[in-house]
Amino acid sequence: MPQQTLLPPLTPADQLNATLATQGFAVLGAATVCALAGVQIEDLLALEPSWSDLPPDQYLKDGGRYRRRRHASFEVTADRAMAVAHRAHWQPLSYNALHGGMQRWFEPMAPEVVQQVAWQKLLLWLARVASAAQGDQTWFTEAHQFRIDTTDGIGRPTPEGAHRDGVNWVAVFLVGRHGIKGGETRVFDMDSPRGQRFTLTEPWSLLLLDDSRVIHETTPIQPEQAGGWRDTLVVTLRAEGFLDEPA
Repeated sequence: MPQQTLLPPLTPADQLNATLATQGFAVLGAATVCALAGVQIEDLLALEPSWSDLPPDQYLKDGGRYRRRRHASFEVTADRAMAVAHRAHWQPLSYNALHGGMQRWFEPMAPEVVQQVAWQKLLLWLARVASAAQGDQTWFTEAHQFRIDTTDGIGRPTPEGAHRDGVNWVAVFLVGRHGIKGGETRVFDMDSPRGQRFTLTEPWSLLLLDDSRVIHETTPIQPEQAGGWRDTLVVTLRAEGFLDEPA
């Protein structure tokens, strides 16, 4: 019997800003992402082969082998996305109790990905959404390509559990999933027991989060077929500088 999944609560394009203001998160279908960002779905799909070339995450403290990733950093305004020198990803223990407090030097995203027009448009659009909520400014942006696989029999998209990222905005794009069950997304209000759970299945659908108001997690995945995996793109935007280790 196929696994039952809860459909995501999709937000219409003209209600994005209002939904973010009201509940602190929004879920967009791929067609809405493309319309708002000004990209073609074919151009986003053309980025997907790069997820098959992600090196293993060498920093997993649970000893797992289920996560592969690449990382890149940018300074983004409404009309310009500028890549910055490759840098470590760092989070304090207060935000990531499992992997915080250490500099993690992941391999950089490939130039042929970050130089694509569609990639640039995605970043510019996310910066416009953030600026619509908090005013025009430079957004210090980190991008993470993830593949969670079932090499260990189970893969953990968020081994740190329900968390915040220590930024202003978090965008989680579901790039694809193959031969798995699980991977349910859960979003919880910071100040009340309210929460929602659903499963992203459509390639290039998006969960956009106000990181100051909600916490989020994704449940583990298990194989339904040999070699199952789940690919995501996570983009974070932060005001006033990157989240760096204190000097």
